[in-house]
Amino acid sequence: MGDDSHSWTAAPAAAERARSVLAAAWSCSVTAEGTREELVGAHTVGEDGRVLIEVPEDSALLAAAICAPRGEPSAVLEFADVAPVPLRNRIRSRLWLAGWFAVEGERLVFTPTRIVLRRPSGSVVVDLDEFAAAAPDPLTTAEARLLTHLADCHADAVERLTRLVDSDSLHGAVRVQPLAVDRHGLTLRIERARTHGDVRLAFHAPADDVAQLTERMHILLNQATAASCPRALQRQRTDGDG
Repeated sequence: MGDDSHSWTAAPAAAERARSVLAAAWSCSVTAEGTREELVGAHTVGEDGRVLIEVPEDSALLAAAICAPRGEPSAVLEFADVAPVPLRNRIRSRLWLAGWFAVEGERLVFTPTRIVLRRPSGSVVVDLDEFAAAAPDPLTTAEARLLTHLADCHADAVERLTRLVDSDSLHGAVRVQPLAVDRHGLTLRIERARTHGDVRLAFHAPADDVAQLTERMHILLNQATAASCPRALQRQRTDGDG
């Protein structure tokens, strides 16, 4: 059991992906000075990449921030990037930020000193300057709605898009679902009986808003319509596994 190797084409840079995970995440885990708290709806992100956290007055994190030496790594924040569509292994990536807290008014301000993004293809240390300068993918806040709509209302379109996938990648497929979308392309999750793999369908040009995304998707669907149905998927239907 396990994942197939992933082939990422025209994908966001690591810093942009990390900022997108931060922008989309609703919760995070914080470990500081021997304490661990799960926070929901408590964080926002500044333009410079600092994480702003609202905590109760009796929070152990607040005490840790007051007591920890300024400028030394005193906490680790963990964020999970979860696919909005139900499928096997929904965690698309995890983001860890190590750094220190400072108290500003009634909130904590977290400044990262090390950032690690772990994806199925491996882990990467994100450059701090690139992280501070990056912006989230412009489709981040709309991604969950877009993918859910595609999976729930346009299963026929998802199946048609598999015509753009190499037949070897579809061998033994029992289900295909949309896994992720960003301005550079759409990623499909191909599930088999015991394994799964992801395939990237790159757009011909980046999509900076939903209107451009719609146009990019129409181009992919037109390309798929002109392509022949993969033989692997034809065998699947014939065998009654589709």
